[in-house]
Amino acid sequence: MDPLLAPSRLAELLADPDPARRPVVLDVRWRLGGPPARPDHDAAHIPGAVFVDMDTDLADPPGPAGRHPLPSVERLQAALRRAGVRDDSLVVAHDDAQGVQAARAWWLLRWAGFAPGTVAVLDGGFRGWVDAGLPTTAEPSRPAPGDVTVRPGGMPVLDADEAAALARSGVLLDARAPERYRGEHEPVDPKAGHIPGARNAPATDVLGSDGRWLPPAALAEWLGGLAEAGEGEVGAYCGSGATAAALVLAAEHAGFRSPERPVPLYVGSWSNWSADPQRPVATGAAP
Repeated sequence: MDPLLAPSRLAELLADPDPARRPVVLDVRWRLGGPPARPDHDAAHIPGAVFVDMDTDLADPPGPAGRHPLPSVERLQAALRRAGVRDDSLVVAHDDAQGVQAARAWWLLRWAGFAPGTVAVLDGGFRGWVDAGLPTTAEPSRPAPGDVTVRPGGMPVLDADEAAALARSGVLLDARAPERYRGEHEPVDPKAGHIPGARNAPATDVLGSDGRWLPPAALAEWLGGLAEAGEGEVGAYCGSGATAAALVLAAEHAGFRSPERPVPLYVGSWSNWSADPQRPVATGAAP
């Protein structure tokens, strides 16, 4: 599979007569600040999809490491097994924000040892599925328990010091909305602004006006402009390490970075950086 999957293609895969070949669908709908998205899943979801919680399944509890720190191996493995994920599964994640949030699940599965081509994000998200006239159900999904073994370390990560160094020596992309990057508005974290030297690259810019991801050539041009020639080191962060995963996915989908050389992610992101009073903060539109 390509890291982005069209709704029609997912429907074809789910129609496979062999249940063992059908992908596991993870519903990762989530909203910054709430309300919880589980009721939306319960009311209507892709047949067979299993809800996974961004806060409790795809992250450890918030703390000094950030609002969405990496989940423990035990936490992530238990959540994936409940969803029916096996070591040989194809997995497709979706949200209702065109895939920007579901990219966190894509990234975590790759971090957990899934190979390129075995994990994808639904292009257009749940809304794209519905707009395509594809079926939904309120029937709870009850998959057979999976047997996946989480093997961490499959994707590169940055800590705060490494992110600071990259902002000076390479390119560190900030995937938050421009007003949060500039320090004009900060709804959840202790301080407003950005890591000095970081460049704003809103994750929503990976989307076209139709809510689908931009074509690879357009994504490559956008990323290349942000990272100049695109040959130096590039990293990404956001508020809590969730939406910046969309930049990692975009770089791979665009061919800007190969699956063997993915863009590293500062998982703690601004929620970790801004909690440390010793860390400098920049404001305004300039890096």
